Amino acid sequence: MTAATASLTAAASAPALGRSRSRTGGPKDDGPRLLEHLLGWTLVVLLAVLVSHTGLL
Repeated sequence: MTAATASLTAAASAPALGRSRSRTGGPKDDGPRLLEHLLGWTLVVLLAVLVSHTGLL
């Protein structure tokens, strides 16, 4: 690694001088993950039952 690439790597990984990062409106880190997983798997099971009962598979 040369000195130029080392300084570029250090500058890219360094935090922005005390400024907080702005949020872009994406998914948040907190929330009811267990509930979301349970509802998602319930939807998958209900869809599988519907497909198997209607003979689409």
